[in-house]
Amino acid sequence: MPGFSGRGCGAVLRHCLQACLQSAPLSPSAGLAALVVLLLPHPAHAMHLAEGLLPFGWAAGWTLSVLPLLALGVTRLRQRMAQSPLYSPFVAMLAAAVFVVSCMPVPVPIIGTCSHPCGTGLAAVLIGPVMTVLVTFVALLLQALFLAHGGLTTLGADIWSMGVVGGFVGYGVFHALRSVRASLGVAAFAAGMLSDWATYAMTSFELASALHGAQPLGSTLGTLLLSFLPTQLPLGLLEGAFTAGAVVFISRRRPALLKFHALPAAPATP
Repeated sequence: MPGFSGRGCGAVLRHCLQACLQSAPLSPSAGLAALVVLLLPHPAHAMHLAEGLLPFGWAAGWTLSVLPLLALGVTRLRQRMAQSPLYSPFVAMLAAAVFVVSCMPVPVPIIGTCSHPCGTGLAAVLIGPVMTVLVTFVALLLQALFLAHGGLTTLGADIWSMGVVGGFVGYGVFHALRSVRASLGVAAFAAGMLSDWATYAMTSFELASALHGAQPLGSTLGTLLLSFLPTQLPLGLLEGAFTAGAVVFISRRRPALLKFHALPAAPATP
């Protein structure tokens, strides 16, 4: 895919790692304590779709189908970096936020996976849905490589649920509500909440379509949706509140950061 592994994606990865490290500097004693905690045996709570969960054909299909959106994201990142040197660090900061927010697992015992907030609704409001796909790719790749959250073979399916569906639903809901004069906070709340719920509806569809076997697809899908309901219903409400708080805060402190996607362009001066 032309341009897929170019400087733009590398810059986001580099800035994302720096943002993660700078957000939580460790003293030597704290670092030693963290290493001991990591080495202690503890129950594993798999997040996202784990390695090997999907049959190879399904996993390959989801991965191949998301590559054009990733390439488009890299192209747009390069264009925006040429316009402003601050754009790449801003995107990297959002990638770090998605990385951290989506690392808060709530176990779902029936299907052996976890619910968690996503952060992609906020990203979609601030940088648009295409860039949200790229941000999600960076966050999920780092989680798969360093935390064993999700898998490399299932990376494409995880990007589809969190980045593509979550991002486009969040962006669409936000602008639909803004077009009917909803306040910034209400639109952002709905975007964060519905983006979160749409992510898990898509995850349920990915699992059901690949694993329903002899059972009807609708029956398996319904079972999975009901399994996520007790955890994802309150998490979606919390993510809506988080998204609304973040967008309103930024609009008051740094309104220039919202100019690309979250706020309508100012009318041209006659």
